[in-house]
Amino acid sequence: MKAFIDTNVMLDFLGEREPFYTSAAKIATLADKGKIEMVVSALSYATVSYFLTKFEGIDKTKDKLRKFKVISQICKLDEKLIDKGLNSNFSDYEDSLQYFSALRFECDFIITRNVKDFKESVIPVLTPDEFLYSFKKR
Repeated sequence: MKAFIDTNVMLDFLGEREPFYTSAAKIATLADKGKIEMVVSALSYATVSYFLTKFEGIDKTKDKLRKFKVISQICKLDEKLIDKGLNSNFSDYEDSLQYFSALRFECDFIITRNVKDFKESVIPVLTPDEFLYSFKKR
């Protein structure tokens, strides 16, 4: 099972942002144990680095990103994805890039706290808690 992780969930986990950290950490643990494949966009690495560095410094941020990279796959951004995002019906360009990255990797789910931002998605979009609940029922 491939789960695409939106930037906000990655930031919740690496930034240990409450009250969202616990759910994000449980998803990361599933990936670490090989129970799911976790996919993130290269764009998320840049965005998370920008925010975490402000609070934790560059060395700690890079260390966290290195460790996260071990449990996740990275979808690169290229001209095709950029064009798809520019020509999509998404109102938020960054969300369109996330969406087309998830499509490229043939992800089964998009996990985000901003479900409403993915109205155009043909892939099921779940909050972290919804994903964990559905995973538990399997």
